[in-house]
Amino acid sequence: QGRLADSGGGSVQAGESLKPPCSASIYDINCMGWFRQAPGKEREAVAAIYTSGGGAYYVDSVKCRFTISQDPDRNTVYLQMNNLRSEDTAMYYCAAGQVTRALKADEYAYWGQGTQVTVTA
Repeated sequence: QGRLADSGGGSVQAGESLKPPCSASIYDINCMGWFRQAPGKEREAVAAIYTSGGGAYYVDSVKCRFTISQDPDRNTVYLQMNNLRSEDTAMYYCAAGQVTRALKADEYAYWGQGTQVTVTA
């Protein structure tokens, strides 16, 4: 059975950066993504990338600040988060699966344990 390992969260000041990785030992997938959930709020998509070169997708609130990339040799996806804001504070989850809509959480079959990102003003 495959698994995802997400990590790399932390506590930072507003304006700083983080780059959490997500490593997959799963091979029947075409897409990997990051989702987040803040206390009292619903889970939302952040970014996703098709692993065979089909492009990357972002939610509007992180465009121009976050970049998702992959290292196919290591089966790892990274989420470069720059200029972090307090509203980015959430538990971040990596996900993977065979999906047609990259930012739809319901399409993902595999999920990591989550990594906490806390941004203080």
